[in-house]
Amino acid sequence: MSNYTMIKEIKEYAKTNDVPIMQDEGIDFLTTFIIKNQINSVLEIGTAIGYSAIMMALANPNLKIVTVERDEERYLEAIKNIKKFNLEGRITPLFQDALELTLNNKFDLIFLDGAKGQNINFFEHFEKNLNDNGYFITDNIGFHGYVEKDENEIKSRNLRGLVRKIKAYIEYLKENPNYDTTFYKKGDGIAVSHKKEIG
Repeated sequence: MSNYTMIKEIKEYAKTNDVPIMQDEGIDFLTTFIIKNQINSVLEIGTAIGYSAIMMALANPNLKIVTVERDEERYLEAIKNIKKFNLEGRITPLFQDALELTLNNKFDLIFLDGAKGQNINFFEHFEKNLNDNGYFITDNIGFHGYVEKDENEIKSRNLRGLVRKIKAYIEYLKENPNYDTTFYKKGDGIAVSHKKEIG
């Protein structure tokens, strides 16, 4: 089976089972970024069913990825998908709550695509694992258009709370003196935070 067919199957599974995966425009942005910036190591928070990790690995044959997922069903599906592409040697999935994870290795890129309300915590927890001159990329910054809406228009209290947290994270990135952050209206909104060189 070709990669194209297998990717199509993953996308169909995601749609049928309500698994949020990156939009095409977002994944194109991410894979192009990896190629252009010669990213060779990635830590991904939020594996889901392995779609974005697989797409990143296919973009750069030298890329190694550690990806973390706390939902067991999705994690097991991700392992199956990674095996289909013979990428077990380059993608390491971990079944764990990311905030309870301690890693010693460093990465060129840390990709945040886990629980949206936890982004500040994820950022601070894994900052020590970012290489000098490395990048954080965060997906879903626009959150289906809700971030630009007036809060009063959002009926659900939980959703309002989540949108508030995403807005707080956007402010956190803008004000963080150690990073230059650029926001892109690609897919569901993407933030690229580049670690400043010290000294």
